Amino acid sequence: MRKLLLGLDIGSSSVKASLLDADSGKALVSKAFPDQELAIDSPQSGWAEQEPEMWWKYVAEASKYVHQKAGVKKGELKGIGIAYQMHGLVIVDKEQQVLRPSIIWCDSRAVGIGEKAFQELGEEYCLKNLLNSPGNFTASKLRWVIENEPETAAKIHKMMLPGDYIAMKLTGEILTSETGLSEGIFWDFQKNGISEQVLENYGINREWIPEVVPSYSIQGKVTAAASQLCGIEEGVPVSYRAGDQPNNAFSLQVLKPGELATTAGTSGTVYGVCDTPLHDPLSRVNTFVHVNHQEKKPSYGVLLCVNGTGILNSWLKQLMGANHIDYEEMNTLASSVGIGADGLSFIPFGNGTERIMQNKHVGAHLMGLDLLKHQKGHVLRAAQEGIVSALTFGFRIMQDMGLDLKTVKAGKANMFLSPLFRKTFIHMNQVNLELYDTDGAQGAARGAGIGAGVFASEDEAFAGLTLLETFEPNENFYEPYEEVYSRWKNQLESIQKMNL
Repeated sequence: MRKLLLGLDIGSSSVKASLLDADSGKALVSKAFPDQELAIDSPQSGWAEQEPEMWWKYVAEASKYVHQKAGVKKGELKGIGIAYQMHGLVIVDKEQQVLRPSIIWCDSRAVGIGEKAFQELGEEYCLKNLLNSPGNFTASKLRWVIENEPETAAKIHKMMLPGDYIAMKLTGEILTSETGLSEGIFWDFQKNGISEQVLENYGINREWIPEVVPSYSIQGKVTAAASQLCGIEEGVPVSYRAGDQPNNAFSLQVLKPGELATTAGTSGTVYGVCDTPLHDPLSRVNTFVHVNHQEKKPSYGVLLCVNGTGILNSWLKQLMGANHIDYEEMNTLASSVGIGADGLSFIPFGNGTERIMQNKHVGAHLMGLDLLKHQKGHVLRAAQEGIVSALTFGFRIMQDMGLDLKTVKAGKANMFLSPLFRKTFIHMNQVNLELYDTDGAQGAARGAGIGAGVFASEDEAFAGLTLLETFEPNENFYEPYEEVYSRWKNQLESIQKMNL
């Protein structure tokens, strides 16, 4: 009998399921739903919401699909892992009914609330104990509901992150994790527990916070109702949960101090692991509890996030006629232009407030446009160079914090499919890049295997992880790419001055 593990990745663009064979460490079948990107509602400028029931609908469809494709038999599925879009807020009543749409990661309505709390709680307390400014994270979003929708707040039984909600739908149990609470800025790193000061300042009822469980652990079992809807055998344990960025790092076996992971999907990230609770004095990059954290063996993840990444490339595709051009053609066009795109620069911050910009909404800007010279290829190259420049801006903040950034791991997906993007990334940051055949859903499945005891160790869980390619920079390209970055940074600074 096979030993199978199910990984679920609840993104803001799609829900992906992957079935992993624990013996081979290989994915048998993976599928993302729906075929088109999930809708994000924006009732007001800067707002971003999704219906949690929509995630659940596609979890059911994806789970049923991979089960049928793999011909899963009774007793074969040993555990379920859940990865999810970070920083979202889901609130439910005593009947576990959702009270309002989820305020998701890229929503910026609570920026002012976080800034106010930063002043009231005190900079010293926030940076020492929370390792972050309260910012526009889950706790601030919950305070927004309390202030602006008191009738809804009065009905709250529990608050959750998106992955906690999916686990609740599968098992009927409402739980959360240390890494989840840290990403919501509920976690006191000095006390290794929930921050009572944050709860008091925000007026958050302690009873709203679910029971805390380790990322690797038995966290409830699939109910009869969920079994019927999802095609998953009743009684299978949910045995892992983590936010998408800690999980993406985990999926690449980034678990030890000094190891780094990167992604370039809708948003772009770099995630570095350390065993010391580091913080950026300006909270432009953020520190959270990593999935393998233990009180006696601490593990933290420092996250750099750029909201305006793949979404810029997707926007350009739509602008150029989505039915007439694909990403491969776009990459070819971009590569036909030399380094620096003949003086054209793209500031990619067009997807809400940006943490590396101290929660400012800088916006997207095309700079240096010459109507007699610049063509599609120039715009496309400038976009990719601009995205990498934004990541480099954060990368250098991480270096200043003391992280040793030499080799970065990524899944061969999204913008890392572009040779131009890869070349720009490794030369602008002067790092080695390793590409692996994995994704967040596969990572969640491996985590489920650890939590359920299918794997005896983390090393065993990654026996089937495949390194596809390694890229090393050529120092001859350092100077031209540094010139691209310097010009980009100067133009960014000019925009910031105009916005003062």
